[in-house]
Amino acid sequence: MGTETVSGQESWHFASPSVEAWVTRTGGMLGPVRFDLGGIVVEPFSVAPWCEESVQPEVPLLSALRGDFFCMPFGGSEEPYLGEVHPLHGEPANGAWSLDALRQDSIDLIYECKIRPGRVFKSIRLGDGVVYQRHTVIGAKGPMSFGHHAMVKFRSNGLVGMSPQVWGQVFPGQFEDPAEGGYTSLEAGAEFGTLSRVPLANGGTSDLTEYPAREGFEDLVQVAADPKERLAWAAVTFPDESYVYFQFKDPRALTGTVLWFSNGGRHYKPWSGRHRAVLGIEEVTSYFHFGLRGSVAPNPLSRTGISTYRDLDPSDPLEIRVIQGVARTPEGFDRVKKVVETGSGVVLVSESGSRLDVKVDLLHLGLP
Repeated sequence: MGTETVSGQESWHFASPSVEAWVTRTGGMLGPVRFDLGGIVVEPFSVAPWCEESVQPEVPLLSALRGDFFCMPFGGSEEPYLGEVHPLHGEPANGAWSLDALRQDSIDLIYECKIRPGRVFKSIRLGDGVVYQRHTVIGAKGPMSFGHHAMVKFRSNGLVGMSPQVWGQVFPGQFEDPAEGGYTSLEAGAEFGTLSRVPLANGGTSDLTEYPAREGFEDLVQVAADPKERLAWAAVTFPDESYVYFQFKDPRALTGTVLWFSNGGRHYKPWSGRHRAVLGIEEVTSYFHFGLRGSVAPNPLSRTGISTYRDLDPSDPLEIRVIQGVARTPEGFDRVKKVVETGSGVVLVSESGSRLDVKVDLLHLGLP
């Protein structure tokens, strides 16, 4: 049950008949992940272009940056909160995970948190074109934000679809500083009703459902799905590559989605303008990446009645579950418009009316 070096990181390997995956020891990052769709093999997740370089960034997660990883708290904590100062995206995203069990098609890892004492158990299981993730937080106490930090690489034009959203906002501050070599294009703090018309800083709007776009910029928005919906989802269709990437979650367990459009807008190290055509689809219970202080304090999202943190109870473990996967699409299948649950999974319905049956175990999410 040893490790191997993959894309510059010590990693564990496991596989199902149609999915091959690695998880890094540093940060417990899932990636690369290869899906065999019968005739084509796709790798939807990104791996940082500096992964083979000897870089020593301020936070370890930047050395390993890839795929998807668990954040707790989500974001930074530059100012102490309850006497705690957490690294960017928390200890689990930066520290060394320990192996609990490794099987042919699944892995269990453990992380011991010291800043906020407690344990995080990571369980990843591979299915047919699907990845099932569960993180269980045990023994920790007090308010906490958290989330997944999935990053999808666009090697061709993609069409972004999401379940109905009840709130949306551009990052309400200076996401990047031109004086340090960082650039953004959207209007800071602007609220919006649809991803297809989001205000630009210089006037007009931009359609965030088509990507890559806004080359030379880094942009961040957050949306929140209707908590009354049973299932929340996000999907990216790649028509030229004949596949769709999807994520499913319980909108009451992960209340928001942070969308990070990274397209060459960071020119400081280690980014150096190289991180391009990547979309973070980050399922969170948080207010952007403001960490504990910003997520626990009243904020524009929490004022709508949607929680941006949870109070951890040592006697009541917190479980965070997501499903991620891909499926081959028929000709003419475009942006996902609707997801319909079936007895064996879901049907993805595109704007063109094309339908795609996907076998997936939604029981994993523990939906009401």
